[in-house]
Amino acid sequence: MGKAARDWAQIYSIYGLDDWHTPVFLLIHAIFFSVLSVLFLLYFEPICYFLQHFLPGPSAARFAAGFTGSVTALSAVCLFFAAGNIFYSSVSLHWEMAQRMVNAVTDWSTVKHALDLGCGRGILLNAVALQLKKSGSSGRVVGLHPTPTRSLTTLRTAGLEGVQEYVTCRAGDPRTLPFSDNYFDVVASAAFVHTVGKEFGQKTAAAAAERMRVLGEVVRVLKPGGVGVVWDLVHVPEYVKRLQELKMEDIRVSERVTAFMVSSHVVSFSKPSQHFVGSNEVRLDWRLHNLC
Repeated sequence: MGKAARDWAQIYSIYGLDDWHTPVFLLIHAIFFSVLSVLFLLYFEPICYFLQHFLPGPSAARFAAGFTGSVTALSAVCLFFAAGNIFYSSVSLHWEMAQRMVNAVTDWSTVKHALDLGCGRGILLNAVALQLKKSGSSGRVVGLHPTPTRSLTTLRTAGLEGVQEYVTCRAGDPRTLPFSDNYFDVVASAAFVHTVGKEFGQKTAAAAAERMRVLGEVVRVLKPGGVGVVWDLVHVPEYVKRLQELKMEDIRVSERVTAFMVSSHVVSFSKPSQHFVGSNEVRLDWRLHNLC
């Protein structure tokens, strides 16, 4: 079960979907538009005749019917693609990206404490635990999620993967991590940071400030010399800029990967061995309280 190349059906049987409502919603609409496009094809002439009552002449009616049928068919194709991409991103791609993130850390045998921020059902969490087990490390990985009820599901998947002794789970706010400074050798997060602050609206300054606060917390809990790996959507340039401001080293951005119908990248970095808050640096509370 620890192999990188796995059948997607096996992964799905263990982890399922975090959000199955979205692909099902898209699939239902794709089927609906497919039925409509077939009806336009089968009953094209009657539809044209009907439209002639509202349009000036048979040519305009045929154009309107053909255009509407084409748009309907194209919409069905797009919706099927979107449903498939979200399903693939949630299961198979998520596992593949977890393996890439694990491979960004060169030596797991020396890792004693690792953190999966926003662990969800545990795909990345268990990938880290499997790597710790494979390398013979005595380390442990903590899965943190804002939802307290998530822990039971996550621990169940760890048991199915046979790594329960390497895993612990706890609830917590990613903007104020319940861990001391310089605690973890590795901090990883998969498709989670972009969700922080969404209550303010994804493109607002307040949401961006909340994401930057999470990134600052990741840096804070990393040990000097520790490694951070973040796979996330859309906002990666923001993360790179903030990591540069925090004086992180060896910042690397992977090639673009389409996930959940948007662009995503993996950002990896290391915390300098002699990292400290200098006299010209101030720890900021990134939460914006006074925005309307």
